[in-house]
Amino acid sequence: MHRLRPEEADARVEEADQSLRRAQQALAPYPRLAAAGFLHDAEKELAEARLTSALVGGAPLPGPGDLDVGLAAWLNGLAEAASELRRHLLDRLRAGETGRGEELLGAMEDVYDTLVTIEYPDAITGGLRRATDALRAVVERSRADVTTTALQATLQRAIEQRLGPPGSSGS
Repeated sequence: MHRLRPEEADARVEEADQSLRRAQQALAPYPRLAAAGFLHDAEKELAEARLTSALVGGAPLPGPGDLDVGLAAWLNGLAEAASELRRHLLDRLRAGETGRGEELLGAMEDVYDTLVTIEYPDAITGGLRRATDALRAVVERSRADVTTTALQATLQRAIEQRLGPPGSSGS
C-alpha cells in the first residue's frame, strides 16, 4: 500500500485472508487453543491491512463482521492501521502533497478520538489502551510534521513571491 501498488497489496491481503480462514476453521473445534492469542493476532493483522487500505483509499471502513474477525482484534487493527498512516503521510509530504498529508492526519485523529472513548478492561479489548496510547504519540508526531511542512511551504511561497522562483533572475 505504501509503495502505491494497491493491486499487489490487495493480492497479498487476499492470501492472508484465506490463510486466516483456514486457521479459524482448523481451530473451531478447539476453543481453548483458538483463544490462546495467536488467532487474535492474525485477525488483528488482517484487520490492520484491510483498514489501512480503506483509510488510504478513503473508502468506508469494513466492520468486524465484514472481516469476520473478533471485535477486540478489529479495534486493535484499527489502532495499528491509523499508526500505519504515518508512513503514508510522510511519503505524501515528501512528494509535496501537503493537502493529502492533512487529510491523512485528519483520519488518524478521527480514529484516535473514537478509540479513546472505549473504556473496557484490557482483558476484554486485548490491550487496546496501550495501542491507543501509542497511536496518540504517532498522531502528535504526525501533526508536528504536517504543521512544519505546511509552514515551510508557506514560507517558500512568500520567498518566491518576493524574489521569484528558484533559477529566475529575481529582483
